[in-house]
Amino acid sequence: MKTNIDEINRNIYDIKNKDSYDFKMKKGLSKNIVEEISKIKNEPDWMREIRIKALETYEKLEIPTWGPDLSSLDINDIATYVKPKTSLNSSWDDVPEDIKNTFENLGIPEAERRASLAGVGAQYDSEVVYHSIKEDLQKKGVIYTDMETAVKKYPDIVKKYFMKCVPINDHKFVALHAAVWSGGSFVYVPKNVKVDIPLQSYFRLNSPEAGQFEHTLIIVDEGASLHFIEGCSAPKYNKVNLHAGCVELYVKEGAYLRYSTIENWSKNMMNLNTKKAIVEKNGKIDWVTGSFGSKVSMLYPMSILNGEGAKTEYTGITFAGKGQNLDTGFKVVHNAKNTSSLINSKSISKDGGACTYRALVKIMENASGSKCNVSCESLMLDDISRSDTIPVNDIRTDEVTFSHEAKIGKISDKTIFYLMSRGISEEDARAMIVRGFAYPISKELPVEYAAEMNNLINLELEGSIG
Repeated sequence: MKTNIDEINRNIYDIKNKDSYDFKMKKGLSKNIVEEISKIKNEPDWMREIRIKALETYEKLEIPTWGPDLSSLDINDIATYVKPKTSLNSSWDDVPEDIKNTFENLGIPEAERRASLAGVGAQYDSEVVYHSIKEDLQKKGVIYTDMETAVKKYPDIVKKYFMKCVPINDHKFVALHAAVWSGGSFVYVPKNVKVDIPLQSYFRLNSPEAGQFEHTLIIVDEGASLHFIEGCSAPKYNKVNLHAGCVELYVKEGAYLRYSTIENWSKNMMNLNTKKAIVEKNGKIDWVTGSFGSKVSMLYPMSILNGEGAKTEYTGITFAGKGQNLDTGFKVVHNAKNTSSLINSKSISKDGGACTYRALVKIMENASGSKCNVSCESLMLDDISRSDTIPVNDIRTDEVTFSHEAKIGKISDKTIFYLMSRGISEEDARAMIVRGFAYPISKELPVEYAAEMNNLINLELEGSIG
């Protein structure tokens, strides 16, 4: 029986293609490298200037020391740009076979063919290789394309919003991202347009000793609505890979956005992603997040509630196994009257894995009448794993309703005994309890992603007894 997580077959996720590419940037980071990326992409001067400014900012900022140990990450060992042997394709048939087979094995774009998606983007290493959107949405004015296309085709919109929600100096890895970003998705939903079927982007990092720095920019205009799904994975290598993407979300007055993510990076990945949303009057954003992969994660989605009546909900689960330190959480700033937030976070740790819930709730002086409820639950499957809860609650007015509940525990022996007395094996009993613990999260995901999350849980639990 398998007892070591390193022995577990991650099945389709660890399928490696040959490290084949049109161009792979030399390792490291310099002004010449940044300018070369911009030149390759034939970018306008204003974007190149943003990159150079970001590089200068990166060089001034220190690596965070308050979270997981990042000492194994050396940017001089990372290639910041890898161009696959293909360009952007609007027909799936035109994608090279090896790349196409990778996404086919992952179920992309199977869901699109079943009409369960309104549009699909697929990124391989540093470039988007496939993009599509249904014709009826285009007729309604919905824009869904890759970021490189958006920079050239919709420069006024990009200039207005790019690195405005997440400022370049937010932290060192945001600055790195802004200097070397490549790929990602651009979405604009016009006023009062309802996108009833989700859009999806999937990011696959194949090349070893490389970084992926995709940028996602979504604007949901007044009264509009959208569900955007993001998936990501990578095969396992012996050396560190880096993911430092950035997601900027703008939810205008009366608009709604649901942002769902399954992060399934390999166990050699440093996942230092940054995600932030600005929500205006009576707008709402729902975050649904599953974090399973990576050696180290530092991931804290953030909602800034800038308009009266703005709302946010966060539903997230983190699963850390052997050799993993997953530091995740959520941040919310109540910056207007009668705003509300609901945060439901769960974590599972096994085989010595470490989960940390790190969060910030800030309710400003001008946010009277606001409501916030935080629930944080952690489940440890053995005596060598770790779970920590580090909340920061900064409440600057008395006219609010606020509650915070945290639970850390282990699987009850009594519960295991009860299930075994009903003819269920110990291993199946534990798996049943874990899946029940995760159910509030999985039920919020689309069917395909809920199934993927359950499969990942099964992989992590495989052979955990004995």
